[in-house]
Amino acid sequence: MAGTAGTPGTPRVLRAMNDRAALDLLLEHGQLSRTRIGKLTGLSKPTASQLLARLEAAGLVLATGTTEGRPGPSAQLYEVNPAAGYAAGLDVTPERILAAVADITGRTVGRHELPTPGRRSGTPVVQQVTDALDGAVKAAGLARDDIHRLVIGTPGAFDPTTGRLRYASHLPGWHSPTLLDELAAALPMPFEYENDVNLVALAEQRLGAARGHADFVLLWNQEGLGAALVLGGRLHRGWTGGAGEVGFLPVPGTPLVRQVTKANSGGYQELAGSQAVPRLARELGIEDIPPGPYAEAAAELVARAAQAGDDAHRHLLQTYATRLATGLASLVSVLDPELVVLSGTSLTSGGEPLRALVQAELEELAASRPRLVVGDVREHPVLRGALESALATTRDEVFDTSR
Repeated sequence: MAGTAGTPGTPRVLRAMNDRAALDLLLEHGQLSRTRIGKLTGLSKPTASQLLARLEAAGLVLATGTTEGRPGPSAQLYEVNPAAGYAAGLDVTPERILAAVADITGRTVGRHELPTPGRRSGTPVVQQVTDALDGAVKAAGLARDDIHRLVIGTPGAFDPTTGRLRYASHLPGWHSPTLLDELAAALPMPFEYENDVNLVALAEQRLGAARGHADFVLLWNQEGLGAALVLGGRLHRGWTGGAGEVGFLPVPGTPLVRQVTKANSGGYQELAGSQAVPRLARELGIEDIPPGPYAEAAAELVARAAQAGDDAHRHLLQTYATRLATGLASLVSVLDPELVVLSGTSLTSGGEPLRALVQAELEELAASRPRLVVGDVREHPVLRGALESALATTRDEVFDTSR
């Protein structure tokens, strides 16, 4: 006797599995014909035809045209319906909230930047979040209710035992123990929160340099120095969400920093964080220090050092590489990852010259020798990771045809 509908192995579940496989292929490849979908899934032509008719009736795929320029009769092409679902992401810093909306294919359809003037702002955080989200939703030509899910990326992490944001004292207004409840009451869609560097790692895992890797460390250096740890294919967040807060790591070469949460800094941050690069350049006699925020100055100095041929700039790049490898040695000695991804403008601006120097230094300081690569996701990587995270859940919900 056949099992009840919804039981593993029953026709409904098998159809849902085939539907999802076809949808994932359409997301990966773009437009595909019925014949091509049948070959990629192993389904017969009649079954593939029934599958596509079912997905088209459900509003999940669209017939978009026909093949051209090939021998034989033209074939109907299909693609995922972009309007089948929408997800949103927020990238929060002390200076601004960057919001974006993506359709279910991953294409960004609306973006909005809301300046947040830090400690001088009297605007409640909940209103800042809703204003930023509404700006992106309006830019996409949508309404709030069209968004299936939102992911918010912030520095630090919300402690799951207290609900408070930890490790980010520089983010004013975000430390109320009731903030998450207030956001849940104000937002019409489910939302999740995630550490910003973890989201960069997710973006690299889905779209960039870490694709196909289940064990890697992402080192981020921009406004702050941090890391994301992916073990067995999954983010490791730690007991309080603080895994990867390597800026607080004591390292040789700098005095011990005590009361690190009050200082919002630590040994590795002081040794190799972005703010250390302009200071090091001055010590080496480099006079043309770029003005503006230290993260931007550091990125420009590192880029210049990677290209310049004079001794001072070569010394800057070598010293910076040694400092980076000093902290990385502790990480790889404990975790033994397959790969280390260098991300954030103070690392990516150095390109291959900096990567090669850090790799060489790390091989002398650590017994395990992971491969170092420069991150591929350069444009708003935190926001891209937030969108990818929100889209993953949205697709699971929207593409579930077993219900």
